[in-house]
Amino acid sequence: MGRLEKSWLALMLAFSATGLFASSVVIYTYYYLHELPPLCTSFKSPFPGVTIDCERVLSSKYSDIGGVPLDLLAAIWFVINIAFVITYDIGPGMVARFAINALFYWRFLGIVVVPYLIYVETYLLHALCIYCTIMHAMIIIDFTVITLYLVRLRRGVVTKP
Repeated sequence: MGRLEKSWLALMLAFSATGLFASSVVIYTYYYLHELPPLCTSFKSPFPGVTIDCERVLSSKYSDIGGVPLDLLAAIWFVINIAFVITYDIGPGMVARFAINALFYWRFLGIVVVPYLIYVETYLLHALCIYCTIMHAMIIIDFTVITLYLVRLRRGVVTKP
């Protein structure tokens, strides 16, 4: 049995796994097959002046950093997130303490980037990618879950490593 209760472990892994799935779909279909991912047809969004248009987002000058697609960076981010959770759950004491602290800062790094990406999509490109939106939501939820867990851990409500 690991350090985390099953519900916390499921929460901490589920959203990262969902984000990893969304980024993997984009990497495989758009960058490997050179096709639009499923459900990426262009249509109006509920936000005035913004459309759902994955192609506009994925082909924009904002879609990579130094030639590395943001979706690949997101996939790596989610994999590292998952590795920190598993390390915290089953790692020895000092390694677990390092992993839980690193996990918070790692997720903080993710949450800091999301507002910029939403700004780029909504105000500069006037288009949303459904898969990018899923990844943004998973990063926000991930950050919320780890923050709640850490608050409970510091109050002694959950088991300390």
